[in-house]
Amino acid sequence: MWKKIVFAVVIVLFAGLGLAWLNREAVILFIASHTGKQDVAENRQIDWQQGPTEETSSPSARAPNVIFILADDLGFNDISTFGGGVAGGAIKTPNIDRLAREGVIFTNAYSGTASCAPSRAMLMTGRYPTRTGFEFTPTPNGMGRIISSVSRSHESGIPPIEWNEAAAATSPPFEQQGLPGSEVTLAEVLGDAGYHTVHIGKWHLGRGPEFGPNAQGFDESLLMASGLYLPEDDPEVVNARLDFDPVDKFLWARMQYAASYNESDWFEPGGYLTNYWTQEAQNVIRANRNRPFFLYLAHWGVHTPLQATREDYEAVGNLEPHRLRVYAAMIRALDRSVGDILDTLDEEGLAENTIVVFSSDNGGPGYIGLPDINAPYRGWKLTLFEGGIRVPLFMRWPARIEAGRTVSAPFAHIDLLPTLASACGAPLPEGVEIDGRDLLSVATGEAEPNPDHPIFWQSAYYQSVRRGDWKLQVSQRPDKVWLYDLSTDPTEQVNLADERPDIVAEMKALLDAHQEGAREPLYSYTLEGPVAVDLPLSEKLRSGEEVIYWPN
Repeated sequence: MWKKIVFAVVIVLFAGLGLAWLNREAVILFIASHTGKQDVAENRQIDWQQGPTEETSSPSARAPNVIFILADDLGFNDISTFGGGVAGGAIKTPNIDRLAREGVIFTNAYSGTASCAPSRAMLMTGRYPTRTGFEFTPTPNGMGRIISSVSRSHESGIPPIEWNEAAAATSPPFEQQGLPGSEVTLAEVLGDAGYHTVHIGKWHLGRGPEFGPNAQGFDESLLMASGLYLPEDDPEVVNARLDFDPVDKFLWARMQYAASYNESDWFEPGGYLTNYWTQEAQNVIRANRNRPFFLYLAHWGVHTPLQATREDYEAVGNLEPHRLRVYAAMIRALDRSVGDILDTLDEEGLAENTIVVFSSDNGGPGYIGLPDINAPYRGWKLTLFEGGIRVPLFMRWPARIEAGRTVSAPFAHIDLLPTLASACGAPLPEGVEIDGRDLLSVATGEAEPNPDHPIFWQSAYYQSVRRGDWKLQVSQRPDKVWLYDLSTDPTEQVNLADERPDIVAEMKALLDAHQEGAREPLYSYTLEGPVAVDLPLSEKLRSGEEVIYWPN
């Protein structure tokens, strides 16, 4: 009832201000900005659990520490490791480059899928959605209806986002759209092996007593409760709104500046999110320097809404357009975070026997309106073209991994759980089928990988498989098949589906076998979003451009 009252008040207010203000989008976003929010207390100090104050054994004699740094929506070309970098290479990432240089670079690394939450679930469990049922990214209550409505007022030429109200009505609340508690996570595997486990940042796998980080094996969790990096009116923040993106409009309307520690009430973080998570991660390292620990630092950067500190904004120079400059400043903060973590390990004498992994949950999105973030690959987040799933993946462990190594065989996020468990001497859970492979011997150079091992991706009717150098994509919207030979066509320019029906048949058989006995999704998809494969959302759709739908 109170929502209807708010709506009526808004109508009266807008009418009083003049009919020019009265439009559907403005009303929808005004209501969104005044609903679904929580009280946020002042910042509070985190009293991290302290490990032994005295060194009972040297760091080299213990099981290795593990720090996994996960970026959000980082484009393959956003870092300078591969010769790229933001703004045509104008903005370098020296700290991420250092991490890559001092360990092993997986040059054909893949995320679990092309959207964040299912990718994170595969990373945490080493299992495909065909086993867990966790196939779609949870969306906050009301988001589907709002972004679908807002998308209809845009004039980009791309069709509007479709929202299924009936499916949404049967879905659990946002907090309960989570990875089932019966699943065994990397945190649980390492915790059972004696590790102290800490999560900092984004989670997106559900909240509460079954789904939250504490329920899924983390002794401590400093959670990103909502998604503003700083308050919008903070004097030290520079914002970049994306008027062409319905999702961005929803985020600005609904998001708050908030954190939570071990399921506590929400409170304000202690600074710009990327910096704050990093400082707290450094505190965790110091608190646990005398015992094995697993730190999962899941940054929100560089996901929208685009917000940077004024200091980073000034440091990157006069880049155009404005959103590019803000984005570059966010990349700078993310890179500095990696450097601060590495420096802290050096200061505490832990670098030699600490495994540091860096990756991104998926490729960069087209909806931020920056055309080169996934170069040279086609596609974006929310597509299964290489741009949506090809990610940086680096692993540094000076005690075991020789600096400067590269591995060209495909490596996927689902391989991380068995690989890291092996490195830590932690047994895999009994009675649980793990889809990922233990590739530790590949990372250390002690064995050669199997390049023909298939890797699968899916979101409902849109599916893909890579085996060897062949990659197949199939979809129902459009009803189409794409086949590429990545050995000669890594950027997926020439569709060979008509020329090689024999390979198409073999690859489809792999997809069919993968789906045999698959678990039904935990809840249905409620959105179908069109994505122009070769154009950022900021550009008007041209005739003949390929558009594919992403069900979520």
